[in-house]
Amino acid sequence: MIRWMIVILLALMLISWFTPLLNKLGFGRLPGDFRFRLFGREWFIPLTTTLLLSAVASLIAKLL
Repeated sequence: MIRWMIVILLALMLISWFTPLLNKLGFGRLPGDFRFRLFGREWFIPLTTTLLLSAVASLIAKLL
C-alpha cells in the first residue's frame, strides 16, 4: 500500500511541476478540476486532469 501512495504522490508532483505547460494546452480547466481560495492561498485539485493523463499513460504502457 505504501508503494501506491508513493506513486500517487510522485504523479501529483509531476502534474504540479508541469501545470504551466498543461494550462497552455487546456488542461487544468476541465470540468472536475477544482480551484479555490482558502486561508489566503489558492488551491488547485486537478481530478479530471489526473484521470485523463493516467488513462493516456496506461494506453501508452499497454501499447509498449
